[in-house]
Amino acid sequence: MGGNDVTAKKKVSAIPAAKLALYEKLIATDPTIERKGATIPYTSSNGKMFTFLSPTGELRIRLPDDERAAFMKKYRTKLAVSHGVVLKDFVAVPAPLLARTSALRPYLGISRAYAERLGPKGGVKRRSVS
Repeated sequence: MGGNDVTAKKKVSAIPAAKLALYEKLIATDPTIERKGATIPYTSSNGKMFTFLSPTGELRIRLPDDERAAFMKKYRTKLAVSHGVVLKDFVAVPAPLLARTSALRPYLGISRAYAERLGPKGGVKRRSVS
């Protein structure tokens, strides 16, 4: 027929709908934050991701050192792991806590501010020496 295949399959997230809805509810608490990602939902600032949902729907949130340590102690959790790699800035948010939007909301702001302090994605470009 006509060679233009506009009906290419759109990627759909395998994340459980209930967990995705809880994540979207959290992000909606700050209308200036845009949820991105079709299959792996995330938020970012200056190209630095500060929250995301794992493929199974676990929330991961980026926090500065002091806040990260306090969060892990308070909620008895640990650093996030993705594909066998420890994500040193990200904590794994316990599943019951994802449902407590009001408890997580302050961490969303802390996380965004931390990502903004990290500077733009890519860092400093080095000049080549001739």
